[in-house]
Amino acid sequence: MSPTNWILLSVFVLPLITFIPRVGLLAVIKTYRAAKEREHIEDALKHLLDREQQGRHASPVSIAGTLDLPLGKATQLIEHMETQELLETRGNELHLTTKGERWALHVVRAHRLWERFLADEARMPLERVHNEAQRREHSLTESQLDELDAAMGHPTRDPHGDPIPTREGTLPKVEGTPITAWQAERPARIVHLEDEPALAYQQILAVGLRLGQVIRVLEKTQNRYLLSDGETVYKLAPAVAANVHVAALPESEMLKREAVPLVELAHDQRGEIVMLDEAVQGFTRRRFLDLGLTPGTVIYPELQNFFGDPRAYRIRGTLIALRKDQAAQIWVKPV
Repeated sequence: MSPTNWILLSVFVLPLITFIPRVGLLAVIKTYRAAKEREHIEDALKHLLDREQQGRHASPVSIAGTLDLPLGKATQLIEHMETQELLETRGNELHLTTKGERWALHVVRAHRLWERFLADEARMPLERVHNEAQRREHSLTESQLDELDAAMGHPTRDPHGDPIPTREGTLPKVEGTPITAWQAERPARIVHLEDEPALAYQQILAVGLRLGQVIRVLEKTQNRYLLSDGETVYKLAPAVAANVHVAALPESEMLKREAVPLVELAHDQRGEIVMLDEAVQGFTRRRFLDLGLTPGTVIYPELQNFFGDPRAYRIRGTLIALRKDQAAQIWVKPV
């Protein structure tokens, strides 16, 4: 390129590329910085809300650790959030304002709805949904969240068992007791699997434990917990077992204990639907109900599939196709 062309490029083209509105280099940098600032604010709000739900309060040090920021940067962020009336500083404690709590609940709602969507519809492995939802949670407006919520049938729990905040900003209390504090002789239903730290969650998934499973403690020592669902024995370290939260069996679980998964019915064997598994949420639950898969309805496998999956079932005079993993979540009583 000639010197003249370089001069023309420097004088006319580069400034144009740099300063053009919305798509110029400076505009892109400005948009990126704004998005990053919003992400830091929303992550900080979630941290404050989580601490307050635990009966504690965040501090500049805990904010810095959670967001992986130098303490000085975290302090600047806190000051900025104070000017926006999102939090108040009381001594060394940080408290959410009403405005800050409302924004924090919006982010938590977005995160948990994304997790539900990614697990049910995108069929993403459970160990990956948290990080992906973390990336997406900052991008939706209130109206977009409402649309996603309605499209999925207003699910109440995320794939880990955490309650999803309502549109009005109500966050139901987290139920359940760590299995490490449960009475050994009593069976219990898994209602929550804590996904942090990620390594502990991966170990829980690796051994095969899942939400909604009925288990019993066979043995507990300083070094291990042995759990059983009646067929399989699961071995966990105490620190990992503490991330498994359980609750007493409701009446629906007692019904389930007398039923079998639909997938186990033999060809032409009729079954009466007892219940849909608690793990069935979102789009999947809505589709099941639209297909007429409601308690008391008779259903049976009618056509064989050479490959075994999906399988055809007759219900209310109509033939429907269900995959094995779907049929395993429909509990029936053979009739």
